[in-house]
Amino acid sequence: MFSVFLGVVLGFGLRPLNLSQETLQLINFPGEIFMQVLKMMILPLIFSSLISALAQMDAKESGQMGASTVLYYLSTAVLATLLGIFLVTVIHPGDPSIKGTDIADAPSEGNVSPLDTFLDLVRNMFPENIIQATFERMQTTYVAIRPKIALKNGTSGNIIVKRSIGMTKGMNILGIIVFCTGFGIVISQLGERARIVVDFFVILDAVIMRWVVTLMWFAPLGITCLICGNLLELEDISDIASVLALYVFTVCAGLVLHTIITVPLMYFFITRENPLPIFKGMIQAVVTAFGTASGGATLPMSMQCLEDHCGVDRRISRFVLPLGSTINMDGNALYEAVAVIFIAQLNNVQLSLAEVLTVSITATIASIGLGSVPAGLVSILLILNTVGLPVRDVSMLFTVDWLLDRVRTAVNVLGDAYAASVVQHLLQKKLDKADARHDYKAEIKGEIEMLKSAATSRRPSFTMSEASKELFLNHANTAGNSRIGSRIGSRRPSSTNLHLSWRSNTIEPPYTPLPNDENV
Repeated sequence: MFSVFLGVVLGFGLRPLNLSQETLQLINFPGEIFMQVLKMMILPLIFSSLISALAQMDAKESGQMGASTVLYYLSTAVLATLLGIFLVTVIHPGDPSIKGTDIADAPSEGNVSPLDTFLDLVRNMFPENIIQATFERMQTTYVAIRPKIALKNGTSGNIIVKRSIGMTKGMNILGIIVFCTGFGIVISQLGERARIVVDFFVILDAVIMRWVVTLMWFAPLGITCLICGNLLELEDISDIASVLALYVFTVCAGLVLHTIITVPLMYFFITRENPLPIFKGMIQAVVTAFGTASGGATLPMSMQCLEDHCGVDRRISRFVLPLGSTINMDGNALYEAVAVIFIAQLNNVQLSLAEVLTVSITATIASIGLGSVPAGLVSILLILNTVGLPVRDVSMLFTVDWLLDRVRTAVNVLGDAYAASVVQHLLQKKLDKADARHDYKAEIKGEIEMLKSAATSRRPSFTMSEASKELFLNHANTAGNSRIGSRIGSRRPSSTNLHLSWRSNTIEPPYTPLPNDENV
C-alpha cells in the first residue's frame, strides 16, 4: 500500500521536470521485469495447481464445483452490468456540448460480431495443440478482398470482407484450464494407482508457490515503478480531464458500490457469514492487482492470501481462481456498459429499452469471452457495433483507462475470493465425506500441509515423530535391514503412517500395483 502511494506521489512530483524518454525507460524497467516474472509463473502455476486440486476430488464433485463457479460468476456479471447502466443513466456523464472535434480515430477492429466472439470462445476451450495454447490463441479476423475477375462494365466490383480464423499472440488460458480440468478428473478416477502422479503435481505446486513467495519481495519496487512510470508517460490531460471527470466518477462509483454492497450482500445471503474477513485477508492481493493491473499476474498472491488468511480449501481455490482470472470480469462488464452508454450520450443518441438490454447482455458475454484482451477495446467496439453507435469516440476513453483498468482489476480479484468462499460453503461437507472415504486423499492433504509448513520454516521438511521412528525401526528389523527383504515383502500398501509417504518408496510402494504386473 505504501508503494502505491509512493508511486502516485513520485509520478505527479516528477511530471514538471519533463524527463527524457531514456529516463522514463529506466524508471519503468524494474516494473517491467516485475510484470514479466509474475507472468512467467502463470503457466506452471495453473498446470500444477489445477491438476493437483482436481486429482483429489471425485468427478461428481468437480462437476458441481465447476457449475457452481460459472453460475456465480454469471450472476455477479449481470448484477455489475445492471448497476453500471443504472448509474450512467442517473448521473448522465455524457454531455454532447463538451465533445470536441479533434478526437483521434479509434483502431479499426470494428467488424466484430457477437457470434464470432462466442465461437472463438468455444474454439479456444478446445485447442488442437496444448503446447501451442501456451503462447497463441484463436481469433476471428476480417480480411478485405477485391474480386480478381472484373465485371462486364469494366469495374472491379465491391470489396468483399471475409472471415479468417487464425492464431494471434497471447496465452490461451481457457484452453489450458479445460485440458488441466480433464486431466485432473481422469487422475482422480484412477484412484490410488495414480498416486505417484498426484504427488508429482502436489510437490511441483509447492515449489512454484515457494518461488512466488520469494519473488514477491520484489513487489514494492516493481509496483512503485509501474505506477510512477505510467503517470509520467501520460500527456497533458488537464483539458480532457474536465470532460471525463464525471465519467471516471461514474465508473469508480459503480465499482465501489459493486464491491462493498452487491458482492458482500450476495455472499451473505448464500453463506450467512460475515464478508469482512474475506476483504481483510485479500488486502495484499487487491493492492498487488491495483499496482500491476493484471489479474493473471496477481494469481499467485491471490492463492496465497485466500488459503492462508481466509481458510479456503486449496482444492477449491486452485480451481476457482485460475478460472476466475479468465471469466470473472465484473469490473469489465460494468465498465463496458458505462462506456457504451456514455458514448451514446456524447452523440445525443437515446437508447431504447431493447438496446439497453442488448448492451447489458452483450457486455456480460463480452466480459467473459474477451476477458484476456487488454483495455477492453474489442469488447467496447463489439457492443458499439451491436447497437449501431460510432466507434470514433472510443480513443477519448483511453486517456483515463490507465486508472480505471487498475480499479476494475482489483474488483475482479476480490470478486474471485468471494466466489471461492461461496463454492467452499456449498461443497465443503461433500469434500469432507469424500476424504473420509478415501484414505490416500487424506494422506495427500496432510502432506500438503507439511510442505506448506516446510516452506515457511528453516527446519528440515522431513521430520519423524517418536511413534513413526519406532515403527520405521521395527519395519527395518523385520525386513532384515536390506532392500531385498523389502522387495519380496507384501505388495499391499503399508499401514505404517510415515510423514510424506512419497519419500519412503524404497521401503514399500505407497500405491497398489496394476494387475498382472508379473506377466509384464
